[in-house]
Amino acid sequence: MARDLRALFGSNNQALDADEAFTNRQAQWDAVASALADHLARIAAPGFDVQDLEAPRHNVLVFHGVGGIGKTTLSRKLEAALADTARRPAQWGEPSWPAGSRLLPVRVDLARSAGADIEQLVLTLRLALARHVGRGLPAFDIALRRYWDTVHPGEPLEEYLRRRGLAAMAGDALPGQIKGAVGEAAQQLALPGVVGSAAGQVAAALVTALRQRHEKARALAGCVRLADLLEAEPDVEALSFYPHLLAWEIARLPAKHTVVPVVLLDGFEDVGDRTHRDLERLVQRVVWLMPSALFIVTGRSRLQWADPALQGQLDYTGPAAWPHLAPASSPLLPAARTPAPNTGPRQLLIGDFSPEDCEDYLAHRLTHDGQPLIPAPVRAVIARRSHGLPLYLDLSALRFLEIRRTRTPEPGDFEADFAALIARTLQDLTADERHVLRAAALLDAFDIPLATAAAGQTHDAPALRLIERPLVREDPTALWPYHLHALVRSTLRGADDRTDDRWSDQDWQRAADRAHTALGDQWSTTATAGDRALLIGCLRQGLRLARDHRLDLGWLAAAAWAYVSDSIWEPLAPPAPAAPTGQPAVNGPGGIAVLDTPADALVETLSTLAARQREHRTRTADRLTRVIDSRLLPADLTDMALYYRAKAHRDLGRGAASRQGMQQVAAGTTRLAPAARRGLAHLARLDGDFPAALAAAQNLGWAGRQHRVLGDLWWVHAEMDQAAAAYQAARTDAEQHAVAGERATSQAQLAFVRAFTDPETADDDLDLAAQLLVGLDLRATTLTTRIAALVRDAGTGGQDFTDRANVLDTEVRASGVRAARTTLALALCFHHAVLDDNAALDTAIRDLDHLTRGHDYAYYTDIAHFMAGRDLHFPSTACWYDGDQAVRDRWRALVTARQHRLRSSDG
Repeated sequence: MARDLRALFGSNNQALDADEAFTNRQAQWDAVASALADHLARIAAPGFDVQDLEAPRHNVLVFHGVGGIGKTTLSRKLEAALADTARRPAQWGEPSWPAGSRLLPVRVDLARSAGADIEQLVLTLRLALARHVGRGLPAFDIALRRYWDTVHPGEPLEEYLRRRGLAAMAGDALPGQIKGAVGEAAQQLALPGVVGSAAGQVAAALVTALRQRHEKARALAGCVRLADLLEAEPDVEALSFYPHLLAWEIARLPAKHTVVPVVLLDGFEDVGDRTHRDLERLVQRVVWLMPSALFIVTGRSRLQWADPALQGQLDYTGPAAWPHLAPASSPLLPAARTPAPNTGPRQLLIGDFSPEDCEDYLAHRLTHDGQPLIPAPVRAVIARRSHGLPLYLDLSALRFLEIRRTRTPEPGDFEADFAALIARTLQDLTADERHVLRAAALLDAFDIPLATAAAGQTHDAPALRLIERPLVREDPTALWPYHLHALVRSTLRGADDRTDDRWSDQDWQRAADRAHTALGDQWSTTATAGDRALLIGCLRQGLRLARDHRLDLGWLAAAAWAYVSDSIWEPLAPPAPAAPTGQPAVNGPGGIAVLDTPADALVETLSTLAARQREHRTRTADRLTRVIDSRLLPADLTDMALYYRAKAHRDLGRGAASRQGMQQVAAGTTRLAPAARRGLAHLARLDGDFPAALAAAQNLGWAGRQHRVLGDLWWVHAEMDQAAAAYQAARTDAEQHAVAGERATSQAQLAFVRAFTDPETADDDLDLAAQLLVGLDLRATTLTTRIAALVRDAGTGGQDFTDRANVLDTEVRASGVRAARTTLALALCFHHAVLDDNAALDTAIRDLDHLTRGHDYAYYTDIAHFMAGRDLHFPSTACWYDGDQAVRDRWRALVTARQHRLRSSDG
């Protein structure tokens, strides 16, 4: 484990241990081991030839990831582990490649800060061999000496190596080995001593000997392209081909010097960009010309070498050339050359640390007397905010030391972002890409048109380049396939950005407005197609943008009505707004949302409507009351809040309050006026004023859900066939209008009424209702199906029936839906009446009477007596439209029919 000098020089405490902690990268080690085992087998196979320039290459493994993910640390650890197995992290386990393999790890830092170029790459490879082999490599050394004398006249190689920091890699030995190789060649060619010291003359003589197949050149005659390379102008272009000579020399080493180079190219993002690939072309050429070496590339982006569109920019392109670098599903990948399952593809994203890895990293990063210096509560906050990015953990450790100079660090000190992360993220992006990145940070997810529009760009190229970066994650199955790395996104939006092209508050505001408009455009273009997923996605992102940036509602109003019209109620609540650094992230006292803008009020309204499927109706009514009292919404959206508050009041048994709200909405002309008139019909039914309810229902039409309202009236009169026909008609209407929630609700009601008369058919109805409820969040409708299942089984089930009823009663009470509670109580009365269990029926009727006496559904107690054929001494005020005796007879007939059915089945 290496010492961290930055941390050690950040404290006067000599007992402080600061180490560059390395957290388990087992998956990456496994990938290296697999690739290396495959590589060793491939180069040892009969027919392998390093001079074959047409065979596909399998000698590259790529690890890519966002800046700060730990690529350089991984590269260094791999170098150490391959050089000396004793330095391998214990968690990695034993190597899986053949024992006795002589590996030569060579790490090259290609970062701009390291000043790497093709000369340094080629020299580093040769230096590594000089240290390991200890002898000249004449084919390569003669070419290199000729190049050096031409390009660096008068500059000794030894001085160059010292100046570039390469002398430690056998820098003293290499010049001697090269001089010896040139001299040996001159001697073999019988050149005079003076001439033999000049690489140019030696090369010319060697070319002549090779062309004329002289015996003197026999030792190098096997390198079929040596003469061509020695004749070529000795420039940088020619130098990039010399690794071919190096590969040939390695292949002919004697057994005791046999070696397999493993070249670790780190910081590959600095080799070039998507426009300027000059250095990348030279580096790729080195990789291609050394097929016996395994290259492990670490960088921010995937290699595009398998993309045939790059033909002409690079020498070797396409999936046929680089099978392991092509996507596994590439249609251009020849079947015969498809990577083996255990080895490809070999472009692997380095993922974020797991929470356990973050804890392990922080515990070992700074220690004092062998114990973690950073306390557990602080480590927990850092790990949570890091989203698994090692750079964030490292910066937090340094912040810990900085704060510790003056006081004891606290968890709240780390509820912050690091501007340094922005600099690391943006450093290799173009100006246009940085612009798109910031705009994309406003969005939870995006596609190319959305990102381009949010950035205010007129062309897609910057966004297309940006999505290739590892800081952009892809989910092909998502509505919008791209999203930013969570920490990168939060940092871009929350940190104090001091970069040269940073955005002002007005820039962010304008981008938010563009993004909001673009979302509305995407939704409006498909609104007629009924794309519910797009509606919900646009609403979730649009509501957050409008709320956080105080935008006008615009298209959100129409989208809100579209959301309500289907009665599906997907969760919509966006995350709470980010609090300023160091302040708790709450909306207001008790975490209650602060309502300052119309967007705040609309977010709260729609979130309440969705949450009411999981919350008690009392909370629904209270939240909507806050919205209404805020007076922030326009009139039509205020009616939405009024209507659904009135529904909540009805569900809670607050008839007067519900009626007042429904009358207010029904008197208007908004989209919910027909629904409010339906609500008034429901309220008349709840009061037992059935003639008034029936009269009101006749004119509701589809908008007022007329057929379902009629079905609700028929079944309480025990007109089950008429009720079933009404619910079927309601379901058909809903299907024709593509309203999924209404269709499921009508089907659930159909199953409920058929459960009284035809349990077998009710089975099928319940199955269909369950299918229609998939993907919907309709709590009351779901409760209806479960009550229907109890009615279907009435008179059977024994203890199991009782247990199911008790569980359901608990859930119904928690929902606050009064209709479900009273209907469940009535279903239990039906069950006991069928069994002729008078004691249990007495208790059930008493409970039902207690629940409804003086409230809505008071006539349910009447129905319970009708079922059992009992006299009714204290009837409700219900006004049955065909008289109470007819209703009594029909309810009693349902009980006796069920008893007869059960006796027949027992017989």
